Amino acid sequence: MHIAIVGNIGAGKTTLANKLAHHFNWEVFLEDVDHNPYLKDFYDDMHHWAFHLQVYFLNSRFRQTQRIKELQKASKGVIQDRTIYEDAHIFAANLHESGLMPERDYHNYLGLFESMVSMVDPPDLLLYLKADLPKLISQIEKRNRDYENNIKIEYLKNLNEHYERWISNYHHGRLLVIDVNNLDYVNKQEDLGIIVDRINSTLFGLF
Repeated sequence: MHIAIVGNIGAGKTTLANKLAHHFNWEVFLEDVDHNPYLKDFYDDMHHWAFHLQVYFLNSRFRQTQRIKELQKASKGVIQDRTIYEDAHIFAANLHESGLMPERDYHNYLGLFESMVSMVDPPDLLLYLKADLPKLISQIEKRNRDYENNIKIEYLKNLNEHYERWISNYHHGRLLVIDVNNLDYVNKQEDLGIIVDRINSTLFGLF
């Protein structure tokens, strides 16, 4: 079984991925941000580093999906923080539409994405964490990562709009939308329980 958690920056994906992995006793695959050599430079100068960053994430995510395939063959469950689909349909698309990724780079990137995604199996369940801007900003401020200090509100707003558009047309498999604006699954076990119950109901018909 493979659950992928998607959502904007600051939505709480990594925290939830770790908690669900612990609950289900599954493997967890997190987004590679701490060792990403482009991330800080990207937030300082998005136009210059957009293509480099997106190619790094695309390659990292593709390698992750191959490892997930191996675990599934061994009948092990997987929780994944972000998907290869978001790299193209959310982040690269937003950078291109915002004028931060030139046409030539964008089409080069899409060619790489199409080659890779043809070899990727979609998750059994896509879990979308829906969060409004105040929630995202609050979460980003709490974790206080240096490289996120330059994130602009307009950038987060544009990403949210891309997520809503993509989710409304998602067709690769089962989808569960969780509004996390009023949930606190870090400090409230009952809030985590709400999410677990909804996952069980969606995947296994349990409630």
